[in-house]
Amino acid sequence: MLFADEEFDHETVTFGRDEKRGLNAIVAIHNRSRGPAIGGCRMMAYPDETSALTDVLRLSRGMTYKCAIADIPFGGGKAVIIGDPSTQKTRDLLHAMGDFVEQLGGRYITSFDSGTSLEDIRVISERTDHVGGIQPGSGNVSSSTAYGVFVCMQEAVRLRLGAESLDGLVIAIQGAGNVGSRLAKLVAKDGGHIVVAHIDESQARKVASETGGDYAQNNRILETDSDVFAPCALGGILTEETAWNLSSPVSCGGANNQLSEDAVADALKQRDIFYCPDYLVNAGGIIDLHYQLNEPSRDPLGRHLDSLGQTLRECYEYTKTHARSMVQATNRVAESRIQ
Repeated sequence: MLFADEEFDHETVTFGRDEKRGLNAIVAIHNRSRGPAIGGCRMMAYPDETSALTDVLRLSRGMTYKCAIADIPFGGGKAVIIGDPSTQKTRDLLHAMGDFVEQLGGRYITSFDSGTSLEDIRVISERTDHVGGIQPGSGNVSSSTAYGVFVCMQEAVRLRLGAESLDGLVIAIQGAGNVGSRLAKLVAKDGGHIVVAHIDESQARKVASETGGDYAQNNRILETDSDVFAPCALGGILTEETAWNLSSPVSCGGANNQLSEDAVADALKQRDIFYCPDYLVNAGGIIDLHYQLNEPSRDPLGRHLDSLGQTLRECYEYTKTHARSMVQATNRVAESRIQ
């Protein structure tokens, strides 16, 4: 089933169902003007198909902007599998997902996301070549994601706090998973003091211990007196309410869709909180995938990741004359790169 979505301006949205193998999935392709659509495959126990559709439309559109702001030759796409990954994920289901991706003929390239793993994508790759993130010797792209967040955080504190490094600053990290734990180590190495929270308290305490930092309860991390708030868990953490309660002058983290709605960016600006748009800050992972898929050498990867800080500064400069907020500025810079 193919159709164009007017509100989100998607190219195609495709439903894939295989009752025998338990697959109920959606792939959304938003824009391919820069190249084939790329984006992770998320598996979640959505309450209904409408919720899954809303999620995949939003996420795939975000991937178009992320690829453009990262300056890589891909468009935006995303896949969701409707189901509980802890109980419903099977090898047969992943093979069915691979067949679904293969039917799209290379218009969409998939990788891992919430509810799926690197090993899951390897299983999917047994049925399609249109996957990223599993190339030998490439490592976990979360390392590049975390480094990109770190680079942007360094630039953000220069712009907002006049600090030349994170040395002596307090960084409150919400989420100690693949990205958050790696970010914590980078920040600690640069002299920053970590306060970390995670839904799994033992994981947060482990990361705090490894980095010489402190543990905070997950529901109290926003109240932590810090110089930088780094949301690295699920999205929607910054709402109208939390924007007015946040004590940190800088917000820079790796989570997707951190703002509950775009209007929150205006509230953050009114409070003089420097919000770094998530799809710019966390673009390191997709840049890494580009080097895995398209480039003969990974040598330029570090320089490309470092350029995210320069792009953040470009967006900041744009706000001075052309935009109300960093979100609006980053959107405009990304749109200028989408043909």
